[in-house]
This record gives sequence, C-alpha cells and structure tokens, in this order.
Amino acid sequence: MITDIAAWLLDPSNWTGDEGVLRQAWLHLLYCLFAVCAAALLAVPLGLYIGHTGRGSVFVVGFSNAMRALPTLGLVTGLAVLFRGSIALAALVVLAFPAVLSGTYAGVRAVPSQAVDAAKGMGMTSKQRLWQVELPNALTLLMGGVRNAMLQVMATTAVAAYVGLGGLGQLLIEGQTIGRYDQMASAAILIALLAVLVDLALAGLTWLLVPRGVTLTAANTGARPRGRRKQR
Repeated sequence: MITDIAAWLLDPSNWTGDEGVLRQAWLHLLYCLFAVCAAALLAVPLGLYIGHTGRGSVFVVGFSNAMRALPTLGLVTGLAVLFRGSIALAALVVLAFPAVLSGTYAGVRAVPSQAVDAAKGMGMTSKQRLWQVELPNALTLLMGGVRNAMLQVMATTAVAAYVGLGGLGQLLIEGQTIGRYDQMASAAILIALLAVLVDLALAGLTWLLVPRGVTLTAANTGARPRGRRKQR
C-alpha cells in the first residue's frame, strides 16, 4: 500500500490539470483562508468587546459549546441545499467563528490586572486601554484561536467536496467512488500536510505580531489575569 501511495504521489499526471493536486490544493487553501478571515472579521471585534466589558461572557461559553455540537456534514449539506453553490462556504465561516471568538475573549481576560491598573493610573481612556494595552497582550491567545479555527476548517473543507465545492476532499471522494485507495490515502496525506504548513505559517505570523515585550512579560512576571470585573 505504501508503494502504491508513493507511486500515486510521484505521478506527474496527478498534479496537473483542472482536477490535479495543485489546483485542488489551491482551492482548498482559498476556501480555508476565506472562512477564517470572514470569521475573524466578525468574531474579533465581538470578542474584544465582551472581554473588555465583561458583558456576555456566558454567551461566549454557551455559544462555543453549542457550535462544537453541530454535525459538520449536515451543516455543509444543509446550507448547500438552501442556498446552493459557493454560498455553502458560509458553513465554514460558522464553524471557524467559535474558536476565534473564544481565543479573542480569553486573550483579553488574561491580560494581567497590573497592566490594566497601570494604564488607568496613567489616565488612559477605556478605548486607549483596549487598543494599546489589552489587544497587544491578547494577541498570543487571539492568534491561538485563529490557528485552532484554521485547523478545524482545513479538515471540514474536505467534507465540503460532497456538495461540489472542490478542494483536496474531491480527490478523496473520487478515490472512494472508483475504489482507488491509494488516491484516498494520498489525498488524506496532502490535506494533513497542507494543514501543518498553514499552521507553521500562522505560528510565524504570531511571532511577528506579538510584541517582544509582551512575550517577555508573560514569561517572566507570572502576573495574574484579571478577574470577572467590568471595565469602565
């Protein structure tokens, strides 16, 4: 079986053309980037607001748990039937939303209380504290939520091929249909490899975005996160 998988992966004819690996991998990546970016545009502002004010924290926990219980294939197929075509990509956005929201909220709430109190003592307004103190300190957990969402969407996009969206999942489904288990295994390996590469890229982006001082402070001070008090 390993020999068959290697032969399939090394066959140039499997990599080119409209149905080849390169095009399907590109589609797979585009779908994932679209879903996570769209989810981040919605979830990050909401997570910042809830984390900063302390209002709606129960919603974050309840909503995240409820979304994890959704059947992936049922959600994708249902949206495809209702809206048809590429609108079914909304299912991927829905699945990415909870992880980004939870990561953003947790990041803001984990900001050391000493940093927030010092900002208040300097006379910073609520908005200034959010953008200049809380958001930079929350970036590590925020990006962790984005990475988690991306991994979930990477796996789910393979399921989206059932409704004709394409991607590497299409190669897997075609292999199942025609009984080519080497193709199925190769597609699964490619999906996993693409997920690892994207996660490494996001890890590098996190390293670039998080201020060096924030990393050192979190590692050396052992400061405690804030409690559940409201920010004014």
